[in-house]
Amino acid sequence: MTKEVCSNIGLWLLLTLLIGNYVVNLEASHHVYKRLTQSTNTKSPSVNQPYRTGFHFQPPKNWMNGPMIYKGIYHLFYQWNPKGAVWGNIVWAHSTSTDLINWDPHPPAIFPSAPFDINGCWSGSATILPNGKPVILYTGIDPKNQQVQNIAEPKNLSDPYLREWKKSPLNPLMAPDAVNGINASSFRDPTTAWLGQDKKWRVIIGSKIHRRGLAITYTSKDFLKWEKSPEPLHYDDGSGMWECPDFFPVTRFGSNGVETSSFGEPNEILKHVLKISLDDTKHDYYTIGTYDRVKDKFVPDNGFKMDGTAPRYDYGKYYASKTFFDSAKNRRILWGWTNESSSVEDDVEKGWSGIQTIPRKIWLDRSGKQLIQWPVREVERLRTKQVKNLRNKVLKSGSRLEVYGVTAAQADVEVLFKVRDLEKADVIEPSWTDPQLICSKMNVSVKSGLGPFGLMVLASKNLEEYTSVYFRIFKARQNSNKYVVLMCSDQSRSSLKEDNDKTTYGAFVDINPHQPLSLRALIDHSVVESFGGKGRACITSRVYPKLAIGKSSHLFAFNYGYQSVDVLNLNAWSMNSAQIS
Repeated sequence: MTKEVCSNIGLWLLLTLLIGNYVVNLEASHHVYKRLTQSTNTKSPSVNQPYRTGFHFQPPKNWMNGPMIYKGIYHLFYQWNPKGAVWGNIVWAHSTSTDLINWDPHPPAIFPSAPFDINGCWSGSATILPNGKPVILYTGIDPKNQQVQNIAEPKNLSDPYLREWKKSPLNPLMAPDAVNGINASSFRDPTTAWLGQDKKWRVIIGSKIHRRGLAITYTSKDFLKWEKSPEPLHYDDGSGMWECPDFFPVTRFGSNGVETSSFGEPNEILKHVLKISLDDTKHDYYTIGTYDRVKDKFVPDNGFKMDGTAPRYDYGKYYASKTFFDSAKNRRILWGWTNESSSVEDDVEKGWSGIQTIPRKIWLDRSGKQLIQWPVREVERLRTKQVKNLRNKVLKSGSRLEVYGVTAAQADVEVLFKVRDLEKADVIEPSWTDPQLICSKMNVSVKSGLGPFGLMVLASKNLEEYTSVYFRIFKARQNSNKYVVLMCSDQSRSSLKEDNDKTTYGAFVDINPHQPLSLRALIDHSVVESFGGKGRACITSRVYPKLAIGKSSHLFAFNYGYQSVDVLNLNAWSMNSAQIS
């Protein structure tokens, strides 16, 4: 067995607002803002930084978008533009931590320096070999703008911080050619490798052929000479380019993590997860299924299809995620990247763009039908003053209660709701299958039998601005004893600034509403990470209020539905800032 690590490094369209003459197309999801990357590299971030996060990872300035543990130290590798707050000039930046929350920076680990990566060092992953040596597989862009796969290794293994890396003279190890039929502009993002029972390494690389998205498999005996397998690990016709794939086992019993090369009877002990980032939608999707180790094939379980209908890690702003097995604490950790919802001009003005979400522990639900995510426990060390001013309270129809005594712009909030009269729930129409569309049409101002009820965060005193995270409960038309729980994150009133992306997000939560409904929100100035049903649904939002900033930010629990809702318990903590140099 091996220890391993994956590095989530996003390669995609940074923002939907493109500025006139500044854009040069590289390929479907990559854009370089030439004048901006050249002119903003010497500019210091704005002194006034109301949207800079306090406990989420982000570099001091410029554009960014992971992780492994080596000799007890966590390493985060991420794509960073050292010259500006937009995509371009990408290097592999590097920071280390002992707790996943506080981070120290190091010089970039990898940067363009050779023909096989002279036009860019793009995404990849790391694997720790059986002898304990970590190696990185990454995508390089060669002089022909072809995407090729390269390897790098540390110069000094005795340095636990792995501050210097060297590239192999054998690079590129994997390259497109006329024989293998690989699309040279869609061949990127190698995963963490795993070791098969035949002692051969496997790695998958995201690709596409026309509209067929696929995970190409390569095998190797020595990690240097790689051979393309005749068939992909998995594919789907019509889904387009598969970026940043991830493939890992999960145990069917309990929440502990499983090392990537672990063996076991798949149907009895392990299931496998295949995750992809769809270039077309800029969302991360996953399927659960069985890995045939003999045929090197992944077979999704019934009900799963690897396309835009598959479940998502996060139903908000969240992309290019990667997991790694934390051998020190026997857990699998998920990292994700979230980009800005502000304009490119605003990003340049504030001097930075992009953050990492709080790392999440991830495991398989007892049902075997979905994954559960929860912020790592280490983030709770930042909690300071705890507020308990809502316990066994009744939120009547149209009521709103402010949570006092907490720093509302930088907080951790957990609330437990109990619904009384489920029979008063509205009936959900059979055509209502898109949760985001439902949340958009039925925003927080629209009353229903049960809901909306939840939290208003980053709110101004008089509610000119607020971001609402809430539940609605519906009855199924065909079965009055079956209920549907909807979770929404509504950004439509988040800021008085009009040119921000204020998309409303939504997700169905697979939970029985006869039981209490839990909601947790990590609030950090311009990001809100929400976890519904104890991590069964997650939504990340980026918001930029003009009034509800710093000490002028407020926090409310509310119920705008027709029926009363009980608050069994509400705990809120102000959060200290993490040490991120």
